[in-house]
Amino acid sequence: MDLLSIEEINEWLEKTDGWSSDNKSIVKEFQKKDFTEALSFLLKIGIEAEKKDHHPDLLLYSWNKIRVTLSTHSAGGLTEHDFRLAEIIDKLQ
Repeated sequence: MDLLSIEEINEWLEKTDGWSSDNKSIVKEFQKKDFTEALSFLLKIGIEAEKKDHHPDLLLYSWNKIRVTLSTHSAGGLTEHDFRLAEIIDKLQ
């Protein structure tokens, strides 16, 4: 997969809700009502990521918050693959 340019990253970010970027990854924080809902959401993300052969960094913290960090590790930065998974994750909410 080809790395996205800064312009392409910014175009993708305009289409997403709540994702931010450092040009090497995109990050979004989610807050759920309780630990069970947060854990369930985390598992849903993992299942969808595995289907896409993508492995995001997932952090469950403060009992109900999840931080998702997406980057295509094999490419060394952001690719279209990351934004496609971000779209899927947003639909899981």
